[in-house]
Amino acid sequence: MAVRRVVPNVHSEAEQESREFYGLLGFEEVMNHGWIMTLASPSSPMAQVSFMSSDRTAPVTADMSVEVDDVDAVYAVVRESGAEIVHPLRDEEWGVRRFLVRDPNGQVVNVLGHR
Repeated sequence: MAVRRVVPNVHSEAEQESREFYGLLGFEEVMNHGWIMTLASPSSPMAQVSFMSSDRTAPVTADMSVEVDDVDAVYAVVRESGAEIVHPLRDEEWGVRRFLVRDPNGQVVNVLGHR
């Protein structure tokens, strides 16, 4: 299992303002589903931050996203550990397979892989 990227998810209703502010730092919009927008650095595309008003298909909004190379294997390990799964493993219509889990600090982590 390998981590491909880690993205902080900022709960925000200020999409345009966030795009403009982080644009000053060199970020550009790379994804926008209307409820989640991701900005990335053109010079270092894995440097990203997402802004989310709410999660459209999950009961909670994740605090961070971790993309892995084998989400099914990670899901099996996390379930076996007894960690609290707050959204089960599923394929989403926007091309990811994901689940949400609560970490020991109470933060919700969106663990995903692209299909």
